[in-house]
Parts: sequence; structure tokens; C-alpha cells
Amino acid sequence: MFSIPGSGFPPQPQGDSGATSFPTLPTEQPFAYAVVPQVYGSTTNPSPGISPQVQQWFQAVDKDRSGKINWQELQSALVNGQGQNFSETACKLMIGMFDRDKSGTIDITEFAQLYIYINQWLSVFKNYDRNQSGHIEESELSQAFQQMGFRFTPQFIRFLIVRSDPKSHVRMSVDQFIVICVQIQRFTEAFRSRDINQRGAITIQFEDFLNVALSCSN
Repeated sequence: MFSIPGSGFPPQPQGDSGATSFPTLPTEQPFAYAVVPQVYGSTTNPSPGISPQVQQWFQAVDKDRSGKINWQELQSALVNGQGQNFSETACKLMIGMFDRDKSGTIDITEFAQLYIYINQWLSVFKNYDRNQSGHIEESELSQAFQQMGFRFTPQFIRFLIVRSDPKSHVRMSVDQFIVICVQIQRFTEAFRSRDINQRGAITIQFEDFLNVALSCSN
């Protein structure tokens, strides 16, 4: 049986937990795990309903001024605690979360939704990466998921660590954490759509299971 936590995704801010949100460019110091170029002035018209903060971030990431961003542009803007860009896998998954037309790009409205997820996930991660190393260990990962409302078993947490760190089996990087969050969010949504009575358990046909697994892995 798989139980769905009440809070679900995206994770909710935890009051005075010390979580840090994305900065407002260009005046504030960039967040340790997400560094984008400074933006001076605006080259595009403001988008109704989109906060100025999100618009500034979008303009910084949209280097070719196309009005859309792809995974390469997103990758160039996200840096982990060790000064390295996020992985290709992480950036493709983040773009894919809101790429409704499967074009490989997202517009500013879709980016605004992605912004919320990245901000909250990185805030949770930073809350447990106390030495700013860009990694969290097994016990910290368990606490991070608990903060997001998930009560995973120690065995499953261990599986996630080993999967992310096949050599030493001790830690998970920030971009690997993002990958796991995206995948769990996708599976959670697929599960909830089938858990009609909200029982926390479903019966699923093999072909439907394969459809979910293959769809969520892209």
C-alpha cells in the first residue's frame, strides 16, 4: 500500500524554519544553489499576473530573448553548492514538468509555476544542508521529506541515497534531490488520479502501471 500525505506537492514553507527563497534581482545576493546573471532594466513588456521578481528571473534565463527557455538556458542559470551547474537530467525534468505542448521549452507563465517548485524544493534542501556543501546525507534526506509531508521508510530513503550516490552510498546532491522531487511529484499525481476514493491504495492493471512508469520517467 502506498499512502499519500496530506500536504503533497509542492512542499509548503515551514514558518521560521530558516528556509530561504529566491532573491529579488538585481539588488540581492544570489541564492547559494541558484545563481543567475544580474539583470539591469527590462527588455520585454511586463506580463500580467506574473510578479516582477519572476519576470526578472525569466529575462535572466532567457538569454536569446525568444520568450521561451529550454533546458540548456535553465542549466546555465542553476549552480549547486560546489559551483557546478545542475545536471542535464535535472534541468530536462524541470522543463518537462510544465512543457504542456512538448516543445522542449516553457514560456513565462509556465516558468512562473516552475519557479514556485524550484524555490520551495531548494528551500527545503538548504534547510538541511547546514554546511552549504551542496549535499545532504541519509538522515537529513529523511527529515527533508518529512517536512514536505512524506513519511518514507528508512529502507526507501536508503534506496534513494544509493541510487543517487552509487559509489559511496552516503549523500545526495542538490540537483539529484530536485530529480527525485520531480519524479515523486509525477508519480504522486498519477497515483492520486487513480485513488478515486482517497483510500491511499489502488489496484492497477499491468499495462496501466507501465504507462504511468514510462510517462513519469520522461
